[in-house]
Amino acid sequence: MNRSANSIDLRQMEQTQMSPSPGPMYFNGVYHLFYQYNPNAAVWGDMHWGHSVSVDLINWAPLPLALAPTSPYDVNGCFSGSATVRRGTHPAVLYTGVDANYEQSQNLALPANLSDPVLTNWTKSGHNPLISAGDDFEATNFRDPTTAWVGSDGLWRTAVGAQIGANGTALLYRSRDFVRWERASRPLHSSSGSGMWECPDFYPVSVVGVEGLDTPPTEGEVKHVLKMSLFETHSDHYMLGAYDAARDAFVPEGEGAVDDYRAWQRYDHGKFYASKTFFDAGRRRRILWGWLNESDSEADDVAKGWAGIQVSFVLILCFGCSMSIDSTMSMSMSMCVDSDNSQNNSARQQSQAVDSVAYVEVDFQLHDLERAQTFDPTWAMDPPRLCAEQDASVQGGIGPFGLLVLASEKLEEHSAIFFRVYKDQNAYKVLMCSDQRRSSLWPELDKAAYGTFLDMNLEKESKISLRTLIDHSVIESFGGGGRACISARVYPSFFSNSSAHLYLFNNGSSSTTVSRLKAWDMAGARLNIRVDELSIEH
Repeated sequence: MNRSANSIDLRQMEQTQMSPSPGPMYFNGVYHLFYQYNPNAAVWGDMHWGHSVSVDLINWAPLPLALAPTSPYDVNGCFSGSATVRRGTHPAVLYTGVDANYEQSQNLALPANLSDPVLTNWTKSGHNPLISAGDDFEATNFRDPTTAWVGSDGLWRTAVGAQIGANGTALLYRSRDFVRWERASRPLHSSSGSGMWECPDFYPVSVVGVEGLDTPPTEGEVKHVLKMSLFETHSDHYMLGAYDAARDAFVPEGEGAVDDYRAWQRYDHGKFYASKTFFDAGRRRRILWGWLNESDSEADDVAKGWAGIQVSFVLILCFGCSMSIDSTMSMSMSMCVDSDNSQNNSARQQSQAVDSVAYVEVDFQLHDLERAQTFDPTWAMDPPRLCAEQDASVQGGIGPFGLLVLASEKLEEHSAIFFRVYKDQNAYKVLMCSDQRRSSLWPELDKAAYGTFLDMNLEKESKISLRTLIDHSVIESFGGGGRACISARVYPSFFSNSSAHLYLFNNGSSSTTVSRLKAWDMAGARLNIRVDELSIEH
């Protein structure tokens, strides 16, 4: 499943701590972003639901808090959950409340006034808590209900993340009226040894075409995605499979590997967690949002007054496809680099000063595949380690080649996004890396090397594309037409007194043709505008 990017920057308001997005939603022409939010400090705690709205996913107006921990069942926090637009006309949110004993339950809130075009105020249900923990698992590991869906029997379904023993699970609940819920006899899915599943997400994708699907199509050429955020690894994973509606069960593909989360797929191989999708009924597409936590310390967060951001670019999900940026959604851009058919080898680098909000597209045409180094099968399970050991400075056969972004003029600071090609028996392996270990001179930052292997047939394709979106401290890189994405947070020290540079490089012994290189400076999103500045159609 591939991802394509549309521009969005959702930095939180000052003096806040912003955490995973519990309830994105599209309703009556308005995009709603609900997010976990501490209004009192830039650290975790006192979780509320913040609320912002937009009509274009670029310009955002903040609204009053949607949920606050004011009731006995949520006095210690209104944790994550999901939004559901019931029958297309009645929005509702299911969320996790944490009581005085830190036990978790699932609760309902509804808009106070459906005639309000932005749904400013929300009211908690008098029936809360709707769903309490069972006797077979800890009530402290029971959270984050999914968007609900209706089965052919007319009953609503939702899945809630939990841990039973060492097993991660998505427990299934059914309701006829969205208020009284009963637990199903079996979970939607469970996996041994994976630990707590946070922020589960469950939705269909079409095998043909790029149009998104609302939940729950079960007929035609459709697959289903079950996503979980693993508490122990702090990373998002997903499985492709089928939804057996008769048994209310998710049946993953590749049964032999489903209990080893290292074999599960990932949206993003970098700093990316607690993602959530929603169906954009206005344009019939499924949109993904994720959360990027910080790379600096809690003390730094307190000093600057904010921590954590919603992932800086909205992502459209499709199956087996590659999609370009939607021009109607993109920020205004001005060309800063436009170069085609330039030779790139180990003796030559190209440099260009660019803005710290930029979009770069480059295509690398490969030659002399027989020069690829031999692949060691032990590398397959730990690409980040391989990226660190064979970094951008270590010469290879085919690669490393790629970009140095957010770089100082003399390269004391830079982030490297690059590829290497290896020969594995009768096939080629493409390693994609995003290395931030030289991104800043500040020593206390979390500066990691991330990596993954791309599923490519180089003998047929012979070209590797790279799209990199840079938004101040965020770098998101898409390799091989969206086959993989790696996100990172960086804080170069030179930001305060000089401009960023972009370098094109190849440290491999084989020459590589850059058949396309284009870069644009992008305008920033408008945040914290007034609601009346949005063009809402009534």
